[in-house]
Amino acid sequence: MRLTTDSAGDPTAAPPGAAVPGGGPEAPPVADDPASLKVVPARHYARWAAAAVVAVLVAQFGHGLATNPVWEWHVFGDYVLSETIVQAVWVTLQLTAYATVLGFLLGTVLAFMRLSRSPLLQTVAWTYIWIFRSIPMIVQLVFWFNLSALYESLGVGIPFGPVFWSVDSDSLIGTIGAAVIGLSLHQAAYAAEIVRGGVISVDPGQSEAAAALGIPRLRQIRRIVLPQAMRAILPTAGNEIIGLLKGTSVVYVMAIGELFYQVQVVYGRNGRVIPLLLVATAWYVVLTSLLSVLQYYVERRFARGADRTPPPTPLQRLRHTARSLRAAAARRELPVVPLKIPGGNR
Repeated sequence: MRLTTDSAGDPTAAPPGAAVPGGGPEAPPVADDPASLKVVPARHYARWAAAAVVAVLVAQFGHGLATNPVWEWHVFGDYVLSETIVQAVWVTLQLTAYATVLGFLLGTVLAFMRLSRSPLLQTVAWTYIWIFRSIPMIVQLVFWFNLSALYESLGVGIPFGPVFWSVDSDSLIGTIGAAVIGLSLHQAAYAAEIVRGGVISVDPGQSEAAAALGIPRLRQIRRIVLPQAMRAILPTAGNEIIGLLKGTSVVYVMAIGELFYQVQVVYGRNGRVIPLLLVATAWYVVLTSLLSVLQYYVERRFARGADRTPPPTPLQRLRHTARSLRAAAARRELPVVPLKIPGGNR
């Protein structure tokens, strides 16, 4: 607090907030106890309004699902676990698994061909990726389905010479084989770029240090480069596999009994389009959710080298919450013992 002098020359305290010569108004006194200050939380009115609008929209959507008779939930319940639909789901999973394994194996080879120092291998890999990413998947599937029109038989023999053994194209490939080939070759073009992006994200010094230690090139790739590249590969690869799972619905043009084709067949017979499409939607949501959970745990495993203390998984959080609740319940059941102060009876 500043001091002023009156006409008599006696020092007196200036009142709070009074103007002081050479300065502005005096600052208010600071409270001695911070707990006595009134804390006013920030108010986010726009956020509250947006949350209210979203809540209303979600409530309306849920009300429509429950009350709109067009959904025909009883038809959904009759078909969602029917034998026909479950078999179709199994076919979808088989196509996804075969195309994923073959596509990423071929894509890995193409990725290292693009990274090689051979101009021929680089050109071949780049041309393959360019062509198969340029042609829509449905066009590729129809092409492989009609392969027998181009090659009636496939055989083994001397190049540009006699053929020692041959077989009819239709009997060798078949409808499922044509679908797997089309999906795998299409997937390999995208997998090649995913793997290549992960490999080039690894510091080149890792390979240089391994080469200086005399580690063979193949072992460098298998034990040093790929484990580190997997952290960059897995998020995009998981997304690509989920897209492939949904992309298997394109094989309906080949009359293969996968999920979407069987749903079309059923609603073509009974005319229940909406509930049958809801059946397909439910199964796709369940399958993609399972793949997302699997992707989460695989990414967590390969991140161990970079993140020493990863955040707990949802299951670990649930277990921790359950243990905390049990511990709190056990503490409430314990008897309360009064605290004895030494010398308190004096």
